[in-house]
Amino acid sequence: MKKIVIDRFDGIYAICADKDKNFFAIELGELPQGTKAGDVLVITDDGTLEIDQEETARRRQRAQEKRAKLLGL
Repeated sequence: MKKIVIDRFDGIYAICADKDKNFFAIELGELPQGTKAGDVLVITDDGTLEIDQEETARRRQRAQEKRAKLLGL
């Protein structure tokens, strides 16, 4: 299994990055329903894309904590 993160959307593509900062363009039609920028995707052994809900939530929480710390909240 490989994990990638959706960096942004550009036209009909989702621009994704892996842990080594390699970027990939994936057509929107290949993504799971409801996918958003920042979501962590798992590429299974058979090539299926799935949202890793736990890792996505963990990353969003960590980003929120960093923002709060920077803003002194």
